Amino acid sequence: MAPGAAAALVLSLLLLAAATRPAAAAWDLWALRCGFSADCECGFGPDLRGLECDLALNLVGQPLVRQQVMKGVKEFLENRNPVKPLVMSFHGSTGTGKTFVSSMLVRYLFQGGLQSPYVHQFSPIVHFPHAERIEQYKENLKRWIQGNLTNCGRSAFLFEEMDKMHPGLIDVIIPFLGPSWVVYGTNYRKAIFIFISNAGGEQINEMTLDLWRARKDREEISLQDLEPAISKAVFENPQSGFWKSGIINNHLIDFVVPFLPLKRHHVKQCVISELVQQGLEVRPGVVQEVADSIPYFPEEEKIFSSTGCKTVASRISFFF
Repeated sequence: MAPGAAAALVLSLLLLAAATRPAAAAWDLWALRCGFSADCECGFGPDLRGLECDLALNLVGQPLVRQQVMKGVKEFLENRNPVKPLVMSFHGSTGTGKTFVSSMLVRYLFQGGLQSPYVHQFSPIVHFPHAERIEQYKENLKRWIQGNLTNCGRSAFLFEEMDKMHPGLIDVIIPFLGPSWVVYGTNYRKAIFIFISNAGGEQINEMTLDLWRARKDREEISLQDLEPAISKAVFENPQSGFWKSGIINNHLIDFVVPFLPLKRHHVKQCVISELVQQGLEVRPGVVQEVADSIPYFPEEEKIFSSTGCKTVASRISFFF
């Protein structure tokens, strides 16, 4: 029997059962429909034009990120029957915009953004703090993913600080990332998985600095310049959540998204944006002072911000 026919039959049986039990929870029917129907969107209402505009206006210094994120999301959503979930991995040093972009992305895809019941965030520090409990965490994580995808096949999962994840833990979700129809009775091919990591940030910074010294503009930097070094750093680092991971070995990540280190003029853009957001006057002197208060590397040239734009908001109060 074809998958669609099977889903329709099961749904019909549940509707019949509900008719004989008027008080039956509609949630059960909704969860089943979300798990098997290609039409179920579960609060999913993508605004790609808004996402593209917001990335262009508010994401500073990250041409590759805009390119990769929009390409990945557009291609995924244009396919009504994707063969696998969309899997993206964000890499870069602190303050370069990884969390900012992941939040923006789900805001333009799901009603309620990060507050949507279909957007799920995982932090190794919060959810998986103890190394000795890794087997329990594996079972919990598998159940969480399976349960949420059964509830809604169009769900998003954000894994923060992958560089702090216990090695081996994340591989438990491999069955949900590959090309297959059903895993554990769950249709999961319309899900979105985003991994966020500082791992590879050092390599990205070094290569960006080398390219700058070679007088290559950051707009000219390609993914091919960076991806091999990122993959190697992530896969071969024993402290990384992707250490010798089957996710890397089996090429289950569709888009590796490198976040480049930010230069001084990018930091100034962040300062201006933060001043406007806080309703403060944009004074050129304050913008300059805040930007100058941030450490830069390398020591001699001081080209790139050591903390990106991460500390901009907290520094502004010292200059008013």
